[in-house]
Amino acid sequence: MALGALIGAYQEDESGGLSALLPLAGRTLIEYQARCAAAAGATPIVVLVERIPLALNQAFVRLRADGITVTPVSDGAEAASRFEAGELILMIGDGIAPPVSLLAGLSDDEEPLVLTVPDDEPHERFERINSTARWSGVALVEARALGSTAAMLGDWDLPSTLLRRMLQDGARLVPVATEGEPLLASNAEQLQGFERSLITASRIERPDIASRYILAPLEDFATERLIETNVRPQWLLIAALVLTLGGAFAFTRGWLWGGLAALILSTPLDLIAKRLGILRLKPLRGKSLARSMLWPSAGLALLTLGLWQSSHGSGWGALLAAGTAALFAQAYRLELAPTPEARQLWTFSRRNAILAAIPFALFGAWTVLLVALLAYAALSFFFVQFVGHRVSTELTTH
Repeated sequence: MALGALIGAYQEDESGGLSALLPLAGRTLIEYQARCAAAAGATPIVVLVERIPLALNQAFVRLRADGITVTPVSDGAEAASRFEAGELILMIGDGIAPPVSLLAGLSDDEEPLVLTVPDDEPHERFERINSTARWSGVALVEARALGSTAAMLGDWDLPSTLLRRMLQDGARLVPVATEGEPLLASNAEQLQGFERSLITASRIERPDIASRYILAPLEDFATERLIETNVRPQWLLIAALVLTLGGAFAFTRGWLWGGLAALILSTPLDLIAKRLGILRLKPLRGKSLARSMLWPSAGLALLTLGLWQSSHGSGWGALLAAGTAALFAQAYRLELAPTPEARQLWTFSRRNAILAAIPFALFGAWTVLLVALLAYAALSFFFVQFVGHRVSTELTTH
């Protein structure tokens, strides 16, 4: 069933501004709500607002720049006209910050429902619906119910009136788990804890030693700083690619430390980009050109280092070691794909290889580094071969 979204953005916060414009994760609450709705598959996304101040209009512009179109309306009748008759509407109350996970499965529901929180002191600011429950600020509404409510609304508050109509019609009440409750915010301080939980939840899998134990603090620090900027995740991927290619070029000129420094600077950027994409509810595309080119460009840097060493005292062995290491690394990558059980923190990765080069560089042992990378890539390849063979044998015997 098609899913639309209706978001309230007309109530004032404690300072006299719109609750929808409270800051959250470097943007505004309304942007977070709209991104949540889009992530849940809702379209169209309609925002009920009495007036559109400059800051709210700027929020709409930023959303459109990211491919999320929101439609502001000033009354219930206009809101109802934006939805098809048989559509379900995800209704998000004014000032409500819902966890993304709470909305993720709602598109699978095919009947109206009201998500509730307990009627107790911690939830006293939520709207009471009966003696035991209050409205969490999230509900699924039928478009027909929205249309009929808007027709008889008058000066009444649309979400509250619509909620009462749903309850009278027997809408299903679904309690929200404590750990997944929405937040009802009336000031910026109330959103700070919610923002910290979003940042914590955005931590991605760290599949190698470098990302888990060395780059993790830098990744966390950079993510917290960049979330408040206009830096786009794709820009970071492009920067990582440019640095990697720059490192390869530096090796061709004999600027070995400069090339290694560029490669080191590139290592956390794709991790940070992925975190920003998650926080802004717009995950990176798996087929991003910049992202897919990081691996071959790192291989190019390895080959250019081998080429420089081979022509400056190390002979053909350095280039052979670099080329063979690159081949083993690619073979390992191909073998790993159908056998994810073989992935280990210590096995070959772009980040592991780059950071492992530092102690060799400190002693000027660049050719020894190439031989070491050859051994590292070969060991990882034979390990994944061993694990893959064992998994195949177990599947065959069972």
